Amino acid sequence: MPDTLTLAFFAAAIPAVMLVGLSKGGIGGAIGLLGVPLMSLAVDPVRAAAIFLPILILMDLVALWSWRNHNDAKTLLMILPGGVIGIALGWATSAYVSDNALRLVIATATILFTLRYFWQVYGPHSNRPVVALPHRPAAATFWGALSGYASFVAHAGGPPFQIYVLPMRLDPKSYTGASIRFFAIVNAVKVIPYFLLGALDRENLTISATLLPVALVSTMAGAAVVKHLRAETFYPMTYGLALLAGLKLLWDGLPI
Repeated sequence: MPDTLTLAFFAAAIPAVMLVGLSKGGIGGAIGLLGVPLMSLAVDPVRAAAIFLPILILMDLVALWSWRNHNDAKTLLMILPGGVIGIALGWATSAYVSDNALRLVIATATILFTLRYFWQVYGPHSNRPVVALPHRPAAATFWGALSGYASFVAHAGGPPFQIYVLPMRLDPKSYTGASIRFFAIVNAVKVIPYFLLGALDRENLTISATLLPVALVSTMAGAAVVKHLRAETFYPMTYGLALLAGLKLLWDGLPI
């Protein structure tokens, strides 16, 4: 067995996988951002991301089954091409672009985006209805590409996806179904460049396998919770988690 499998590793890895599993189940992509940083307390961040990828793919399969009857096909078709472009850019530029620079860009956009929402909903003009935005092809490509890029380098594609999709105010179940399908495809595409970079070696795959039961249970639990949430609860919660994720990315990206 790999030397990595110590008590200290599991103390960091099990909570990390549980958070990502709850996120994959639909509770909110934002809390999933804590997975890699938390596991990085026990192993280096690049290895943590590699260990997580097979786990994420299993979570995707469970989530796809749990949400098989819910989707927004147009949203998925609009944002997915950008996601694939972002993965390709991440692979091509992984040796040249600073991870911290990417974290700061995503963090700034996410924080401003969520603060705008809370100002609209709870500010002095909160009695005005929040108008749902239509699809915007250019915005879908841009935010989809940023999501795919961030997902490739740090499994942190949730906030850019939310910046594009949340303002359309989809039904929570349709939103969750589209989100799960988007990231399931993104994670599947990421397997090829991860293998070519040598990140998915036998030892990392063995470690991933030991954590799969935790992934399975936590993903199913997340799906069970979200299916009972109403829109007036789901959206403030999701925006709040996105704000926390933006602050976490900002902290990680600052040169301190």
